[in-house]
Amino acid sequence: MKTLVPDTIAPPFARYAHGVEVPAGCRLVFTSGQLGLARDGTVPDAVRAQADICLSNIDAILAEAGAGRDDVVRISAFVTDRAFMAAYMAARDAWLADVVRLPASTLMIVSGFTRAEFKVEIEVIAAVRP
Repeated sequence: MKTLVPDTIAPPFARYAHGVEVPAGCRLVFTSGQLGLARDGTVPDAVRAQADICLSNIDAILAEAGAGRDDVVRISAFVTDRAFMAAYMAARDAWLADVVRLPASTLMIVSGFTRAEFKVEIEVIAAVRP
């Protein structure tokens, strides 16, 4: 896979790439949006804790497909308040700390999720080489 960060546009302002080229023959893995819902059904109040749960769930889904963080080519994240962006980004950057080829990433502010206590939702697309 090839990271796309053209020098003719402004560089990414956080830990992500502008684009990722996926070569032919890769197996694609799509996750549903993951919420900050722990296995026991609890939802922490802190945005960072919710984001960490989302990313931990994504790790489990990727592992089920024989994939990992290095295979992620796109992250889409949603937060319910601009004030929550920094906590989400800190969780994402920690999750990607050991990843060499960074994925493309989008972060959007949305009005809410299925339950009022949810503050962040994250989904990814991964491309696994044969």
